[in-house]
Amino acid sequence: MNTPASVILPSFTDIEAASQRLEGQTVRTPLLENATLNEQLGGRILLKPETLQRTGSFKFRGAFNRLSLLDEDQRRKGVVAYSSGNHAQGVAAAARILGIECTIIMPKDAPSLKIANTRGYGAEVVLYNRRTESREEIADDLLERSGATLIRPFDDPQIIAGQGTCGREIYQQARDLNASVDAVLVCCGGGGLTSGIALATRNMSPETEVYAVEPKGFEDTARSLAAGTRLENDPLAESICDALLTPSPGEITFTLNQQLLSGGLVVNDEEVRQAMAFAFRNLKLVVEPGGAVCLAALLSGHFDAVGKTVAITLSGGNVDPTFFAEVLAAG
Repeated sequence: MNTPASVILPSFTDIEAASQRLEGQTVRTPLLENATLNEQLGGRILLKPETLQRTGSFKFRGAFNRLSLLDEDQRRKGVVAYSSGNHAQGVAAAARILGIECTIIMPKDAPSLKIANTRGYGAEVVLYNRRTESREEIADDLLERSGATLIRPFDDPQIIAGQGTCGREIYQQARDLNASVDAVLVCCGGGGLTSGIALATRNMSPETEVYAVEPKGFEDTARSLAAGTRLENDPLAESICDALLTPSPGEITFTLNQQLLSGGLVVNDEEVRQAMAFAFRNLKLVVEPGGAVCLAALLSGHFDAVGKTVAITLSGGNVDPTFFAEVLAAG
């Protein structure tokens, strides 16, 4: 596929450079196995729990990498980002470490935990109604008045490179476990983590298949891959997977994913709830809805792991306590 002239793609060299910048800043999250899960699925499942990452999700990787590359003038003017929560927390935490002023635009219906955590990291939070207001227009106004730098949630080469360090770790850790990974499933919203891990996979384990996993109603990457062009989601669609509710794939992320992915998988909200409960009871991990979609794809049989070694991401653990209690009570 020819890359559009306007698109600047990251390389594996960018991922390696990001790994050096993130040294001592990110948590090198483990690659875990669970005997119950392996036995139930008939394969070897390797779990990458970014729930244990700084700020509770993989998003800190890309945020710190991107902010660390700002020059002194850009740092002085600050940064602006928009996010439903995990990118918000990642940017806010990275900005605090680097001494950069930070404003985050968040939907009013984002989980209260994510809003509180973002403020706790020192960011100014601007709330908006995602049904009636445009976060992009709000951001444009702030940027014009302040001269700040916009830190995009996924469609940025250095954000993707930072997220790709998660994939780099997966294959390094798999080698330490004497595991040859047949497939990796990646939680997918805008596609930053998916494309970053796919890029690492192409360079470190080219025989491994990579699949995006999305919630039903927001399977824009799966549908776009099938159509060969970027498609949008129904603006009235709903899902409990708040971290993955993007309107469409990014231009950069889709360009990479169209080249590198083996396909896309889709799970529904009930399957996600079951995966969250399984993770808590059997893996002893708290996983938010968007972070549980890959586990849901395995447990529901949307991906057949029999006889295979499959790595999956558990991309975040920032779940609203009241909602999480309801999920566990429902069983």
